Amino acid sequence: MSVKHPIIAITGSSGAGTTSVMRTFAQIFRREDVEAAVAEGDSFHRWDRIEMRTKMADALVRGDHTLSHFGPEANLFEELEELFRRYGESGGGKVRKYLHDEEEAAHYAQPPGTFTAWEELPSGSDLLFYEGLHGGMATEKVNVAQHVDLLVGVVPVINLEWIQKLQRDKSMRGYSTEAVTETILGRMPDYVNHLCPQFSRTHVNFQRVPIVDTSNPFIARAIPTLDESMLIIRFADPRGIDFPYLLSMLHDSFMSRPNTIVCPGGKMALAMQLIFTPMIWRLMDRRKQALRATVN
Repeated sequence: MSVKHPIIAITGSSGAGTTSVMRTFAQIFRREDVEAAVAEGDSFHRWDRIEMRTKMADALVRGDHTLSHFGPEANLFEELEELFRRYGESGGGKVRKYLHDEEEAAHYAQPPGTFTAWEELPSGSDLLFYEGLHGGMATEKVNVAQHVDLLVGVVPVINLEWIQKLQRDKSMRGYSTEAVTETILGRMPDYVNHLCPQFSRTHVNFQRVPIVDTSNPFIARAIPTLDESMLIIRFADPRGIDFPYLLSMLHDSFMSRPNTIVCPGGKMALAMQLIFTPMIWRLMDRRKQALRATVN
């Protein structure tokens, strides 16, 4: 953690909805005139798209059906922790981009599914913003989570998460239901061992729960909408959280536990604005005070 160079990390599974959360934070940064350096979780995968397919094929030959982007073998956890450590100390660090599609790749004149070269972060940023799979990762060798000042988990209930992944991968990436299902099954050990534990380290968790039938996610034709969901917001430390204010602003919400608010899913963006704007104010105030103390 760092006062002068704070880090915000959004962590969640593939298909969990972290990209939507990232857009909400981008709006807050724009409105509050916060200059955020950005680190993309996918850019810390160890292999590009073709290399990963080769590694997975080789693993299958050995009888290993569990190699996935969720686990340590396929990721650069040491490099991610080094980025967070360096940024916390000096506001610097190395990042790259993973080029997901033709549109992104065209700008760099590279094939999609590849990485750009490592580059130093631009100087002068107010904070580092990470969105990806491993913002709260901690293993025997690395502890990424210890460097994060605000760690946010995005965790739909598992059936909803699978529906979102199935619909996205089929419509946007052209995968079959069978192929996506095979991916989900192969990732399950890493999901249990490396994704789930992160949500016990987060400062705030957002979990969307559908209120329509999702009993068989593999035949669902549409993703349940926000209005067909409830949102569970859990605070690891409820001290300093103005629950009466949040309940008054998030109509039809209630508290299910002393640290947990439940509200309509359609209010997710509003809830994030109300909760995270004051938190970012505090991070920026502490940063300004620390910088002033350094100058004096």
